Amino acid sequence: MKKLMILGAGIYQVPLIKQAKKMGIKTIVISVAGKYPGFDYADKVYYEDTRDYEKVLEIAQNEKIDGIVTTGTDVAVVTIGKVCDELKLSGLSFEAGKIATDKMLMKMRYEECGVRTAKFRKVHFTSDDLKQKAEGLRYPLIFKAVDTSGSRGIIKVLAQEEFEEAVRIVRANTRKDYFIIEEFLEGEEFGAQAFIYHGKVQFILPHGDYVFQGNTGVPIGHWAPYELDAAIIDDAKIQLQKAAEAMKLDNCAMNADFILVDGKTYVLEVGGRAGATCLVELVSLYYGYNYYEKIIQAALGEEVDFFSQEANPNVGMLLRSEKDGVIKKIVNRNDEEDSAIEEIQYDYAVGDSVSAFRVGPHRIGHVIVKGDTVENAKAKMKDVLDKIKIVVE
Repeated sequence: MKKLMILGAGIYQVPLIKQAKKMGIKTIVISVAGKYPGFDYADKVYYEDTRDYEKVLEIAQNEKIDGIVTTGTDVAVVTIGKVCDELKLSGLSFEAGKIATDKMLMKMRYEECGVRTAKFRKVHFTSDDLKQKAEGLRYPLIFKAVDTSGSRGIIKVLAQEEFEEAVRIVRANTRKDYFIIEEFLEGEEFGAQAFIYHGKVQFILPHGDYVFQGNTGVPIGHWAPYELDAAIIDDAKIQLQKAAEAMKLDNCAMNADFILVDGKTYVLEVGGRAGATCLVELVSLYYGYNYYEKIIQAALGEEVDFFSQEANPNVGMLLRSEKDGVIKKIVNRNDEEDSAIEEIQYDYAVGDSVSAFRVGPHRIGHVIVKGDTVENAKAKMKDVLDKIKIVVE
């Protein structure tokens, strides 16, 4: 029986663990101790920090694993690279993992390799010439921590008077002694899921994003496909291929953020793993295959075929609470036989405590629907959500 090490035991790793078990693979899950649902499904658990790559490597060597992977989080990507290098496993390298999780290294590689991206500056927190550093960059600006995932430590700045507060927020969300200031590109933002395999981008699926506006935008849902002209999609794929080569990514999923400016796609950033917020499910539904299975096969060094002739429009959305409290009631008036409803999942039950939504982990469930067109799928999502009521007091 093959052994697959999965880093993380959160809600976005659970489907990965379940799929591996369906494939007859022994799952070894590593995560810090906590109330994480993945522990209940793992064959074996180690309570360790997934960022401690030396410890994880030691466990991987002792267990004689055949592959290592995660999804939905950047935290463990460097560790995956370290283990892949040392054990000669399929997946991104240690160097690629470090580039993919340090936005400074990423931007430097983009600049060196001619990837189309926003202008930027590196700034140390001890710098006393912040205003001078920002000279030559057009407002609005983005102050960005280089070692976080999602939207933590990323602040939009409209004027110099906001510098001090922006620096304070970035500093609170990073372990580094420096951060990035970059131009805020005005344009049409969109994301994309992709996979690079044997040095070539196998597919690129642009998707639209529903965003919760807090201190920064936090994704709460996505739809696929994001309808763009074929020429723009081709340009995005070219830029993504160049970005992957610049970052030295290979044999891994990619979670990409783009912005369309004057008909050209600019790369904002690329992660060396699949996205969260139902994005793996959206890829699976769109192409008509199990994307978790493909991710696992690639991690095990097996031959993987990403070809598909299907194109199924779909929408995924998080279920959220507007306040802290305890779930008192869950009401779902949707028809269980409705074929357009792919999945309604609750992460919590009546009696559980939940948080008001501010960041991704505050989700309390999700809904995934499909339609003949994106417009139909969006309309269906609205209808389904209108029939779900979660009472929190």
